[in-house]
Amino acid sequence: MFVAVAGDQVVGFYSLSMFTLSLDTLPPALAKKLPRYEAIPAAIIGRLARAESARGTGLGDLLLADAIKRILAASETVAAYAIVVDAKDERGKRFYEEHGFIALASRPRRLFLLTQTAATALDQARR
Repeated sequence: MFVAVAGDQVVGFYSLSMFTLSLDTLPPALAKKLPRYEAIPAAIIGRLARAESARGTGLGDLLLADAIKRILAASETVAAYAIVVDAKDERGKRFYEEHGFIALASRPRRLFLLTQTAATALDQARR
């Protein structure tokens, strides 16, 4: 678990785990480009959250960016085709969509971002 603190208060956190996506849950245009394995390797960001007192500070964006950087670093040695999140509610879903995540048709609050897309965005942000 990764934790953000301000003074002696926890103001945000998230966890990372390896995960698999079923090939048939991906959009057909993506699925047809992949090998016909039953499960596609991914990483999941578990319950990213920030304190209500940190609302509007950009902490959620920073936590998400940190999680993605850590996943990209790990994906250099462990396969991860996508980054997966489960949005708690519609506001959470919009947050992830604003960062490029795409909802799965079978589970609208489960979203994914291709690791290659995240890596490209990170490279562009560094320039």
